[in-house]
Amino acid sequence: MSGATTMPDPMAEASAEFKTRLQVLLVEDSASDAELVLRALKKNGFEVSSAVAQTAEEFLAMVKKNPPDVVLADYNLGQWRGLEAVDLLCREGLDIPVIMVTGALGDTLAVECIRQGATDYVLKDSLPRLPEAVRRALREKKERDMRRQAERNLSRKVNELARSNAELEQFAYVASHDLQEPLRMVANYTQLFAEQYRGKLDEQAEKYIHYAVDGATRMQAMIQDLLAFSRVGRAESGFQEIDLNAAVKLALENLQPAIKESGAVVKCDSLPMLKAHRIQMVQLFQNLIGNAIKFRGNQPPLIQIGAEQKNGEWIFSAKDNGIGIAVEYSEIIFAIFQRLHTRSEYPGNGIGLAICKKIIERHGGRIWVESKEGQGSTFKFTLAAGTEESARTAGAGN
Repeated sequence: MSGATTMPDPMAEASAEFKTRLQVLLVEDSASDAELVLRALKKNGFEVSSAVAQTAEEFLAMVKKNPPDVVLADYNLGQWRGLEAVDLLCREGLDIPVIMVTGALGDTLAVECIRQGATDYVLKDSLPRLPEAVRRALREKKERDMRRQAERNLSRKVNELARSNAELEQFAYVASHDLQEPLRMVANYTQLFAEQYRGKLDEQAEKYIHYAVDGATRMQAMIQDLLAFSRVGRAESGFQEIDLNAAVKLALENLQPAIKESGAVVKCDSLPMLKAHRIQMVQLFQNLIGNAIKFRGNQPPLIQIGAEQKNGEWIFSAKDNGIGIAVEYSEIIFAIFQRLHTRSEYPGNGIGLAICKKIIERHGGRIWVESKEGQGSTFKFTLAAGTEESARTAGAGN
């Protein structure tokens, strides 16, 4: 029987397998100190490859040619200070952790090193601390890399979304604009046909013609609404300091026929002056007040417009005594062409609140409704607050 066979040590193999590979750039003018630093790392689970720079020129050339995982720099090398490595890396746009490894460093100087961008500092008589300091620096570097990547991904998604929205708005505008003329011809000739042959066709044919005319007319109205919706996104300019009282006043003037017909009473508190798009603000208030008039109950509509400043923004409200909205529909009503009632009950295509939402979002705000079915509704929206002077000089309410 031959001599005993030497078995491999599984612990030693595991230790070698799980060593962290580390590329170090030493800013050090003492060969013996550099050897002690590397030994401390190798004893604590690092597989180290290293290079040494003793001047700023050498350091800059090395980080450009082969960027290390970490820089371990002595504070004072005679010709230059190791801390200057932080500034050189910053100028080159390189995020490489720099740990000061020095013989003596007072508390004030240590704080100054950290303030100027060093990741950490370790005294040469405390080298057992170095491996953990390096691991912590590498973890922080990884977290920064992940955060930067997440920010880049988010920025790319935002740009893609903005481009997609712009393309959709352009498509909606062009498509609805180009559809108008052929649809107008269909509607006109269908109406002409109905007038010319009225009483000459049987009841079934009259009904079919009515369906065709009604369908063409509704399609024309929907295309006009789609154009109006797309125009909100195309209004790039026109933001200026405006008096929102004047916007409400103009909206009420536009709604006079509906107000008189319904007997509606509209009250408005004093509103602020804010930077906004004047025409869109008129459209916003006109849609909200018009909705309150349209969806009224048995009593004449009573509508109250108000505003309060809170946490750096203005919260506006439009409260009515109408038919209200069930809670489960409080979000869907802001989607384009969404209706909760038949056209025989209430006319319209379900575009008004979608336009309101788009206007408010383009102003950086949000809009929502607080309501219960049969108990009226309060639509609320926010706009960024302007100066206190603007708020004080707002005109009187309507």
